[in-house]
Amino acid sequence: MRYVYPYDVTVDEDGRFLVTFRDVPEAGDDGATEAEAIADAAGSLVAALQGYVQLRRPVPPPSRAKRGQGTVAVPPLAAAKLALYQAVRERGLSNVALAAMLGLSSESEVRRLLDLEHRSHIAVVASALALMGKEMVVETRDRAA
Repeated sequence: MRYVYPYDVTVDEDGRFLVTFRDVPEAGDDGATEAEAIADAAGSLVAALQGYVQLRRPVPPPSRAKRGQGTVAVPPLAAAKLALYQAVRERGLSNVALAAMLGLSSESEVRRLLDLEHRSHIAVVASALALMGKEMVVETRDRAA
């Protein structure tokens, strides 16, 4: 799955730019400029997705962007962790069971591995994904002007 979420930009009555994500209503931010609002909203998106993980809720899949609509890509490590979280959910595994599968000594190591804001080694996440039958692929593209 590609974790690239479309966003909407509106301007409030004070002239501030508001960025919202229809797929993740908990995420959004504002800024004095559109660029500032989009940059801040990217962090808000990751924080909101982390909330889904902490609450053990399914992560909403990104919808297709409408013509001319901008998108925000979840950073690679966080996207890999989201994919791992989804695979764990699909299999119905507990953190303890995942720790045993990965040969980790404690469940707290799994919690860090699934924490989108924790600086895990991406190779460890990729190995865990492989054990779940998943392959991680990194994609690059030109940025919209």
